[in-house]
Amino acid sequence: WRERILSLGGVGETLLLFILVMGGLFAGFFTPTEAGSVGDGGAIALAILRRRLSWRGFVQAMLESTRISCMVLVIVAGATIFGHFLAITRIPYTLANWVAGLPFPHWAIMAVIIGVYLIGGCFLDALALILLTIPIFYPVVTKMGYDPIWFGVIIVLVTQMGVITPPVGVNVYVVSGVAKEVPLESIFKGALPFLISLVLASLILIPLPQLALFLPGLMR
Repeated sequence: WRERILSLGGVGETLLLFILVMGGLFAGFFTPTEAGSVGDGGAIALAILRRRLSWRGFVQAMLESTRISCMVLVIVAGATIFGHFLAITRIPYTLANWVAGLPFPHWAIMAVIIGVYLIGGCFLDALALILLTIPIFYPVVTKMGYDPIWFGVIIVLVTQMGVITPPVGVNVYVVSGVAKEVPLESIFKGALPFLISLVLASLILIPLPQLALFLPGLMR
């Protein structure tokens, strides 16, 4: 435990950066996009102060950031086109009316939707899964009377379960690609506490939506 406590000594600057970004965001000093820029600038400043940033490392980081940004933009572009297609065909609204008339309780339909996100998260990137399915499921959920903010919190938790769960576990393989010396089995075992915490959080928030809506309610 002594070594663990001493190892926390180097996270002070990172914690300060986190407080700066999240605090400024929730206080309304800047938008989420601007918060990302503040976080980037703070991270670069910390790396320079710690003398851990070389020109070569900076260029590599910029190239990797560009690659990831392009990937995200392609996903968003595809999801936007898909969303326009659904809006023109009105498939989500037809589906919502059909689901609302089914002889099943709403909680059973919601369980199926959550199951889709849990299983899909095992095989697809979380952002891509959410962007592609929200135009379909959002009208269904609101038609059944569920709060959209609560639904958003739940699907984020559930998709995060999927990305660290076998058989695929996208995030686990990302970590394995970075830390090649660590066995894949060890990474899955290390992700187990996070998986358990996500399951417990979901089991609490699903029957108690007020917990998920408390903080958003204070910001209105």
